[in-house]
Amino acid sequence: MAGHSQFKNIMHRKGRQDAVRGKIFTKVIREITTAARLGSGDPSSNPRLRAALIAAREANMTRDTIDRAIKRGSGNDADANYDEVRYEGYGPGGVAVIVEALTNNRNRTAGEVRSIFSKHGGNLGESNSVSFMFDHVGEFRFPLKIGSADEVLEKAIDAGAEDVVSGEGEEGAHEIYSAQDAFNSVREALEKSLGQPSSAKLVWRPKTTTPVEGETAKKLLDLIAALDDNDDVQNVYANFELSDDALAKFAA
Repeated sequence: MAGHSQFKNIMHRKGRQDAVRGKIFTKVIREITTAARLGSGDPSSNPRLRAALIAAREANMTRDTIDRAIKRGSGNDADANYDEVRYEGYGPGGVAVIVEALTNNRNRTAGEVRSIFSKHGGNLGESNSVSFMFDHVGEFRFPLKIGSADEVLEKAIDAGAEDVVSGEGEEGAHEIYSAQDAFNSVREALEKSLGQPSSAKLVWRPKTTTPVEGETAKKLLDLIAALDDNDDVQNVYANFELSDDALAKFAA
C-alpha cells in the first residue's frame, strides 16, 4: 500500500505522531467503543475489538482508558453510537482517495470532509467512485526483527496469506496481506507462528499506483494530513507513489 505507508513514514520522521497523541487516542478509543458495541466486550470472541486493542497498545494507551472505552461501548450510552461512513474522491494529480470515518453526526462529517477536499485541490466523489481501484484486504504488520523476508513469506503462505511485502530501514516492517474473508483464520495462524502483530486490520490496498512529484505531491500530502487530522476520520488510503528523492525531500 505504497501511498498510505509512505505518508505514515513521512509523518513518523517529522515527529508528527507525538504532536497529535491526543488525536490518535481519540481515534483508537472511538474504534474500541464501536467494536465493543457491535460485537462484545470480550476480545477473544470479537476480532475487531482484538485488532483495536493492538492499536491501543501500539499507542501506549493505559489499561484504565481501554477498559473505560470497552465499558462505554458495551453499555447503553447513546453518545457511543458512531456510524461507519466511507467517503471517496480524487486528490491532486488524479490520485484516488478513500476516507473511513466513525461519526455521531453524518452531516457534520460529510461537510468537513468535502471542505477539506475542496481546500486542497481535490474533489469528493460519489460512493464507490474510486473503491474499484482498491482491494479490501486484511493487513498484518510485524517488526522486521521477527525473521528474514524468506522466513516470514514461508510462514505467511502456510497461514493462508496471499502476499507479503517486507520493507527495510527504521520504519520498515513485514506487511502480510490476506483475503478479506480469510482475515480471522490467517490472523490466528500468524499469531501461532509469528506472535502478536503490531497491527491487524482490514485496509484498502491500491491495485495500481499513480506517481506524483513536486508541487502536486506537496498538495496531495497536505490533503491527506488535513483529512488525517479530522477527529471523525479513522483511516485515509490513497493510490499514489513517491520517488525516493521526493520521499527524502518531504521527510526532511
